[in-house]
Amino acid sequence: MRVLYTIGIWFFGLGIRMAALFNEKARQWVRGRKGIFAELQRQISGKTNPVWVHCASLGEYEQSKPLIEKIKQEQPETKIVATFFSPSGYAQAVKKPLADYNFYLPLDLPRNARKFVEIVQPKAAVFVKYEFWFNYMHQLHQETIPFYYISAIFRENQHFFKPYGGWFAKQLRQATHFFVQTEKSRQLLEQIDIKQVTVCGDTRFDRVKAIAAQVQPFDFMETFRQDRKIIVAGSSWGPDEQLLAQLLQYFPEYKLVVAPHEISRTPEVKQTFAAYKTALYSSKDESNLADAQVFIIDTIGILNRLYQYSAVSYIGGAFKTGLHNILEAAVYGKPLFFGPHYDHFNEAIQLVALKGAFSVNSVEEMKEIMTKFENNPEYYSQTCQICQDYVAQNSGAVDIIYKQIEREITN
Repeated sequence: MRVLYTIGIWFFGLGIRMAALFNEKARQWVRGRKGIFAELQRQISGKTNPVWVHCASLGEYEQSKPLIEKIKQEQPETKIVATFFSPSGYAQAVKKPLADYNFYLPLDLPRNARKFVEIVQPKAAVFVKYEFWFNYMHQLHQETIPFYYISAIFRENQHFFKPYGGWFAKQLRQATHFFVQTEKSRQLLEQIDIKQVTVCGDTRFDRVKAIAAQVQPFDFMETFRQDRKIIVAGSSWGPDEQLLAQLLQYFPEYKLVVAPHEISRTPEVKQTFAAYKTALYSSKDESNLADAQVFIIDTIGILNRLYQYSAVSYIGGAFKTGLHNILEAAVYGKPLFFGPHYDHFNEAIQLVALKGAFSVNSVEEMKEIMTKFENNPEYYSQTCQICQDYVAQNSGAVDIIYKQIEREITN
């Protein structure tokens, strides 16, 4: 079975190389791995055994940050090697380095796994969430190097739990420990005879709490806000923006901040809100901000700080592409709204059940809840408290993880 898996990975790599002929992200994927072993040898070989942390992309990198920071705080002499599958995670890591070394992960072929582990010689490895690369896992197991999964979440439809999934389940059993987000994940792993599991939640809670605790105000937002209430819409797409454009007709006393998921869509977003006075982040000044009802954020990197201004937050993606990060908004203790497709997002499911977040299919549904907030301040305050308590109660995963792996990563 390992041979078939490896053949599949080889063809997967070939497919990306073919896609690189016409796709920029694929070109970055290929280009970033050229000469990777020579660069690993140059930067790392001979260094004291580092801790290796692997992330798929930007989201998983955010999940890894609290643990990386904890290790560096408690053991400043320990080096961290971070690897990435996707260009988006790597680009952010090298832009603002947190780990000591940042690399793309070579394709999961046996020879690559052997060479990578031989050069890096990690004393422990940490994989974030879903990164199941079976040749790397096998190599670490063969060399008795402990490896862990953090913020992991499992679902019944994954192949590990299917009748044909015996080989895949066997690979998981090699892991030293799983730190999972949910009790359901623990139960699923137990069904395939994996008992080295701790339910401790998602490290993103620790991350967003740390960011919120240090957040600084924006002078331009004070200018924009005036004395009005703000809806902050983060990572929005067309259907989200169309709903919000209709919503403002019913709540003219509100102002709206829109941060589209792709800033290249800014002209489209501006057209959607053509009926309102708008301002762009890239061309803001005091006069146009003060008068604007809609503020379009055509830049990246500031959304998590903008949520501090929200009376309610709207998180995009759940009409079509998939819900984006809701914890960055929830940490500020304000009600959340998003579209109907959120069933793969555990925190969204839980907050909807708690009535701190609301899934809406139409502007009429959001209007109804917003009207209830306006007419019943106590209900609004209770909803805010639900979000605040939810983040507080689910924080602390990093301390639990570090306590268990501390012995393995201590010099």
